[in-house]
Amino acid sequence: MKPGGSSGRLHALRFESQRFRLLTIVVGCFLISLTFLLSSRPDATVFSTLNPRESLEDARMPAMKMLHRSSSAGLTRDFHVDILPQQGDRDTHAHLQQSVDQTAEKTEWVKDTVIIQEVAGERSEEAEEAAERVAADSGDEAAPAVVADEDNAVKTTATVATTARPDQPLVEEKKKQQLPVKLQDAGEPARTPEQTVTSLQLNFEIWAPTNVADNVRAMNADSVDRRPLCDFSDFRTDICDFSGDVRMAANTSEFVVVVDPAAAAAASHKVRPYPRKGDATCMGRVTEITVRTTGDAAGAPRCTRAHGVPAVAFSIGGYTGNIFHDFSDVIVPLYNTVQRYRGGVQLVMANVASWWLVKYDKLLRELSRHAPIDLAKAGAAGEVHCFPSAVVSLRAHRELIIERERSLDGLATPDFTRFLRRALSLPRDAPTRLGDGTGRRPRLLVISRGRTRLLLNLDAVVRAAEEVGFEVVVNESDVGNSIEQVGKLINSCDALLGVHGAGLTNMMFLPPGATMVQVVPWGGLQWIARMDYGEPAAAMGLNYIQYEIAVTESSLKDKYPAGDEIFTNPTGLHKRGFAFMKQTLMDGQDITIDVTRFRPVLQQALHNLAAK
Repeated sequence: MKPGGSSGRLHALRFESQRFRLLTIVVGCFLISLTFLLSSRPDATVFSTLNPRESLEDARMPAMKMLHRSSSAGLTRDFHVDILPQQGDRDTHAHLQQSVDQTAEKTEWVKDTVIIQEVAGERSEEAEEAAERVAADSGDEAAPAVVADEDNAVKTTATVATTARPDQPLVEEKKKQQLPVKLQDAGEPARTPEQTVTSLQLNFEIWAPTNVADNVRAMNADSVDRRPLCDFSDFRTDICDFSGDVRMAANTSEFVVVVDPAAAAAASHKVRPYPRKGDATCMGRVTEITVRTTGDAAGAPRCTRAHGVPAVAFSIGGYTGNIFHDFSDVIVPLYNTVQRYRGGVQLVMANVASWWLVKYDKLLRELSRHAPIDLAKAGAAGEVHCFPSAVVSLRAHRELIIERERSLDGLATPDFTRFLRRALSLPRDAPTRLGDGTGRRPRLLVISRGRTRLLLNLDAVVRAAEEVGFEVVVNESDVGNSIEQVGKLINSCDALLGVHGAGLTNMMFLPPGATMVQVVPWGGLQWIARMDYGEPAAAMGLNYIQYEIAVTESSLKDKYPAGDEIFTNPTGLHKRGFAFMKQTLMDGQDITIDVTRFRPVLQQALHNLAAK
């Protein structure tokens, strides 16, 4: 063997040995890297038939939750994506996946990572595909068309927030957390701060072409609350209740509500704001108010004065001027409607009579801190008043009654009578009791009528009441009397007696526990007497006694023969209508009480005041 040949072979072996060592190092590094990858990401996909981008995305992030998608005016959409933390083992991951599947009805899950890169305003292909995938999962048919727009259709911004306990490594935290998914009230999975490892929020602002924008607006309109402006179902009153950009054009007696034309269809209603809608004669005296919506904000009446409080519009026409109708048709329903505002309400009145405002000024001031608006005067001045909300007409229940179960605020008749006593500074909220040690006799107020349904033997009735044990006061209620003076007089009494008529409305000033006696004329009027005054008296917490006169006590016996239908079948005459009833049976008779027959009624009234 030649020395030169041995030297060459040795050199070759050394070269091969170096190559082998280098290859061993490379393979070793690869195996170490692969082992580290598998140990740290047991759910990573090593071999996949998917395209490289999908494989990489699946390896990086197996599940994302789409939390929120919104659109603004149909032109923009925001997608908020929350990345679920990775689990330390497959069992935990399987448990989480099962929890996710159980909430599938309330949440939507996206299986691919969204990687978005934006350079100098250019839209990347990844952004387009991400938007398409999210839109496809959401079931939104319009979104792909929007994304397909050629000119910068999608703008993107991304923010990443990481929350982990600083005192422990992330891997240890993942091993300790089971990450149960709990549904909150809104249907979103709830996680504690320790469980929220990574959160990614992506905001897409999408400018839609015209046809797509129309589709988006149509979808938004379908989700809008289409509650009607007005309710016509009540037997006493039609009422409209609305909020938003409300403008009252006084010269045309209309309330205009400016709305989004894409969100609500135009509507228009006419209302007479007075609670006697079945009475054509009465409602003919009430101004008609129009309530309508418009999508043309520029064409809507322009405000001359803006108010920061809601408006309540009503009429004091109709039958007002009669104390019964003043309260049953206006003041009681007005209290029920506006008490919720605690004085922060603007009253708008149609058919205003200045004397009416003067008479009830104290009550109106208690209900509103603002001077009322006279609709007619405001119209003459060309005023347009704007409000955040408005109610047209009043919430009326039965005569002089607020029904707690129907009141929006749970009010009832005793709440109203307490309001009266407070507003008028009436001192008594309980009647005088027999045997209370004061020696004072209970006081009986007898209402004397001056024109119709006269009590012809009033003096005899007064003597009988005094003999029973009452101190008697006689008063004729007059429309011109101050409501404060009338209230103080009635509140000082313990019992009230009168023939069926508007004067009995004054019973509302009596202290609770007092007694009201109604004398009912002949003619089958028991039902109307009970409806107008008997039921309200009970609702006010009063003791109620109804005395129904006999034919011999009525002046009708001197006008009609004994066998006339007015005596044999008086209720049959009611079918001729209320006008006939009022003229013949109410205003057409006077009363002479049979004192002997009436005395037990007086005794019962006194007995009601016995100490309890």
